[in-house]
Amino acid sequence: MWPGPSPLCCWMRKHGVSVKDLCWTRASTLGVRTAVIEERYLGGSCPNVACLPSKNLVYAAAVAHTMARYSRPGVGNDGAMKENISVKPLLRAQQHHMDGNAALQLDMAAVRDRKRRMVAGLLDMHKSVFASSGADLILGRGRLVGPHAVQVQLASHIESDGHGEGEAASGSEESQSNKTRMLTADHIILCTGSRANLDLGISGLEAANPLTHIELLDLDSVPRHLVILGGGYIGLEFAQVFRRFGAAVSVMERGSRMLKGEDADVSSALVDILRDEGVAFFPDTHVSRPFELSGSHLLVAGGRLPNTHDVGLQAAGVELTPSGHVKVDAYLRTSIDSVFAVGDCAGSPHFTHAGFDDFRIVRDVLLHKTPLRSTRDRHVPYTLYTDPELAHVGLTEQDAAKAGIEYRLATLPMAAFLRTRTMDATRGFAKALVGVDNDGILGFTALGPRAGELLPVVQLAMSAGLPYTSIAELIVTHPTMNEGLVSLFGSVPPRTT
Repeated sequence: MWPGPSPLCCWMRKHGVSVKDLCWTRASTLGVRTAVIEERYLGGSCPNVACLPSKNLVYAAAVAHTMARYSRPGVGNDGAMKENISVKPLLRAQQHHMDGNAALQLDMAAVRDRKRRMVAGLLDMHKSVFASSGADLILGRGRLVGPHAVQVQLASHIESDGHGEGEAASGSEESQSNKTRMLTADHIILCTGSRANLDLGISGLEAANPLTHIELLDLDSVPRHLVILGGGYIGLEFAQVFRRFGAAVSVMERGSRMLKGEDADVSSALVDILRDEGVAFFPDTHVSRPFELSGSHLLVAGGRLPNTHDVGLQAAGVELTPSGHVKVDAYLRTSIDSVFAVGDCAGSPHFTHAGFDDFRIVRDVLLHKTPLRSTRDRHVPYTLYTDPELAHVGLTEQDAAKAGIEYRLATLPMAAFLRTRTMDATRGFAKALVGVDNDGILGFTALGPRAGELLPVVQLAMSAGLPYTSIAELIVTHPTMNEGLVSLFGSVPPRTT
């Protein structure tokens, strides 16, 4: 049993979790004794094998692409080889004195090592946060055995970015392999995350030893031909990265188009950009149809499944949804009053920032704050880190049409965001949906450089209930990307009533 008083808050974590350590360490600083059970990655998947490592590769790919783009003639403003030159070379490489070869070549092992150094730094940061927080870190696999009890199969170490071992944070509970501990707590928060879906109903897939994003992020050589199953956000992001690294890339998608959750004009525009860089797309690809495509590496990017198996949920009375997620209410309380669930396992949007907001909801419930936060009507933004970025918050046009919501539409080509002209990055556009009976902002999408940085301005106006004119009438620094928002919202059609 837990020595001394039972913790008021016990976090069960598992590989794939998306909520930051900041959550539970903040809980401990509020005077709540907090125990954290970590099975595999200190800090969760985001700093180890997901968000930050992948963005590390995105940056490396952008550097490689920029060097290539500005060191050879005949490159169009979309990065593809064109006969009509619109980007002149800015770099001149000297020929090697031996063989005359001036070509630049990517060092994939160096790319991986750079990523690993970043992850190691993040791990050190999380260790420091734990050590200074007072939260108790217990390494092992947690299993719910009652509404207030968790059994832990202890482990001796945790992993870091899929290739090494990480020690427990200083000040954490000492643990040993092949031993168990029983914890009791007033409240238990499930934070078990999600994993890549490898069950796609494709015969022979398992025998092909496919890669998930975890293995892909740790390659030390560039694939000759990367075949990607899935034309969603993960698939397209990695498609561009590895194409820029020099691999041939083919994306296979069962549906009629890529990024089916986005409006057709948005997904089409991004696919055109990636196709111009050399990525091959194969929509409407079904197992039942005769089709053959050979490649050297296979990435499965077919969605994610919640980590709700083998953690004792159903035996303890925690109900699951038909999709396997933990069933929660708007305050993230499960079917057991003392148990909450946050992040991917609760069916929240699969983003670290959504998981962090989930924590704030549970925190306010436990501290009896009023008014309570909830998952109702919250605006969860997201960004796809392709180049250009795809950023969105609120309703899409297809969302509005499905819900029968009328709207006024404003669109603006990215070339009208004048900062893009200084970066040779004018492809893309932005659009905003505004109510017809009021001036509230319903949704916003941007496909352009640094598009994700545009979201907070729009999101703040939406959350505060401000009219679109609050953005249209801003004085914004010139030339910045946010300056284009003034033009976009200044072009909203007037109300007809």
